[in-house]
Amino acid sequence: MAKATSAYAASGVNIDNKMAALRAVKKLVRSTRAPGLLSEIGSFGGLFAAPGKDQVLVASTDGVGTKLKVAALAGRHDTVGQDIVNHCVNDILVHGARPLFFLDYFGTARFEGPIFQAVVKGLCQACRANGCALIGGETAEMPGLYPPGEYDLVGTIVGVVPRKAIITGKTIRPGDVLIGLPSAGLHTNGFSLARKIIFEQEKLKIGDILPGTSRVVGTSRVVGTSRVVGTGRVVGTGRSVGEALLAVHRSYLHPVQRLMQAVTIRGMAHITGGGFYDNVPRILPKSVDAVFDRSAWTVPPLFRFIQERGRVARDEMYRVFNMGIGLVIIVRFADRNVAMTVLRRAKAAPVEIGRIEKGRGFVRLIH
Repeated sequence: MAKATSAYAASGVNIDNKMAALRAVKKLVRSTRAPGLLSEIGSFGGLFAAPGKDQVLVASTDGVGTKLKVAALAGRHDTVGQDIVNHCVNDILVHGARPLFFLDYFGTARFEGPIFQAVVKGLCQACRANGCALIGGETAEMPGLYPPGEYDLVGTIVGVVPRKAIITGKTIRPGDVLIGLPSAGLHTNGFSLARKIIFEQEKLKIGDILPGTSRVVGTSRVVGTSRVVGTGRVVGTGRSVGEALLAVHRSYLHPVQRLMQAVTIRGMAHITGGGFYDNVPRILPKSVDAVFDRSAWTVPPLFRFIQERGRVARDEMYRVFNMGIGLVIIVRFADRNVAMTVLRRAKAAPVEIGRIEKGRGFVRLIH
């Protein structure tokens, strides 16, 4: 058996390293225990108690995408685990569901224990914050399939919602109000375009200060990094390219749960790949349009930089990126003030960004 293991390691797969890393993260994973969990990490399958009568399970799967390349450039891997958990939480939240448990897939060319442990640390941190259990997953070492030094991270979440409380968007009608909750940045979408413009075209490095995030007083300007040219001075520290791009995908679970206790939410859309144009119509009846007022919120500097330097058409920006709005919530006009108050108290920084009008199930952006 020892010879077989040694030969396998020589081919690029080291089982001993993998098992040692899995043992090392077991304590972290146990910290995510939630009511209903019936098994320990390491079983062939994770066990979780069925939620009960008239409860509907809601499931979703997604990946971090090429944001992982930015994590590799920065040498920081503790944020991407949070990204995938929060992304999946939001995907089921729009139906009114709360998360129960989460499973991950980690695939790589060569297993690196410290990187894996950093990723799992992020997974566990987000699972605890969202009240769900990390119930299991798959760790695969596949040299030749993945590029050396890189890995893939995918997650699956299962949540629950009472059948009578499922949010579908079917009751959305003209006159309803669109409320936006701010994103933390790109979240987990649009990174292929962002990386091309920032790294390939503009030649910025991961530690450079992102232009537009520092204000310069006098005749100076910041050129690509924190270097100052001229006689002025930089006001504020600015954000590095790495900090801006690796900002963690925000979870909207807690403020939305508070809102659901106060008003009836008519529909929600998680603004991910496809931006406004492809995500919001997924919840609209065919008799209405969602009309967004672009002047209602300030687009963050990162998006403006990508648009201006990359010469990206404005409509394409709103289809590729979230443009600073991570979640759209639709409520009745009569519930608008209560909704805004509840969300402000939850520190969600809500912004009224549009309205529902008669239409054909499309998105329109004005101003």
